[in-house]
Amino acid sequence: MNVQGHGDVLAGRTPAAYGGDMRRSIDELRTFYGEPTGALARRLLARRLEDAWGEATGCDVLGLGYATPWLDAFVGARRVVAAMPGGQGVEHWPSVGRNRSLLVDDRRLPFAAGAFDRILLVHALEEADDPTALLLEAVRALAPTGRIILAAAARGGLWSRAENTPFGHGRPFTRGQLERLVREAGLEPTAWSQTLYVPPWSPLLPLADGFEQVGRRIAPGAAGLILLEASRQAYARIRPSGKAQRVPAKAALAPQPAASVSHDGPLG
Repeated sequence: MNVQGHGDVLAGRTPAAYGGDMRRSIDELRTFYGEPTGALARRLLARRLEDAWGEATGCDVLGLGYATPWLDAFVGARRVVAAMPGGQGVEHWPSVGRNRSLLVDDRRLPFAAGAFDRILLVHALEEADDPTALLLEAVRALAPTGRIILAAAARGGLWSRAENTPFGHGRPFTRGQLERLVREAGLEPTAWSQTLYVPPWSPLLPLADGFEQVGRRIAPGAAGLILLEASRQAYARIRPSGKAQRVPAKAALAPQPAASVSHDGPLG
């Protein structure tokens, strides 16, 4: 796929046909991730993605929404593309070399069916006009054995109430809502995790690692970000230790409802 021919990409303009008025602008997102609070969010989410996918060796990877702060980590990937929705705007990515970002209509992605082995959605669902339509398009672009991670603001966390962060805009989600969303799109949840337990207050940011360790044990509902991984072939069996183990769907029992599982199972 050639992403060089999108004239509005490099200029950051949003063609009228792409619509969308809810989203934070590309300038707001870029500014946030250049500040201490954003840098912390970037680091903690990157840690979870590393656990899940590592360097995505040999994979075609799509970042949908505003995923560029994490895409550089997939150094083993065969191809990485950043798709940014209308209403948000787009930035040149990577900063050096050939551009691999483009502006898209998130209800009609310009990719062939099954084009990507890994799809990461960050700042994508919360401000989408139609989250179901967006996810259906992402699933269409997912390879038959591909894996997708949804990273979304957690409804019960403090970050979803902090309007000075991108997580405080649009609709936050619960784990159960994300599970229903992926199932409606024809996928099965395979693993899940949470992060951003530290409140989004500057004096507490240096204590973030401690909040991560304690929060997972005694206050799982305080997490600011939920990550849910899904695929067509497997789901996560929760071990007593709280770690998620992938098992073939044909060999597994029906997964437990989200409300009945309180463990923080790692992605990957």
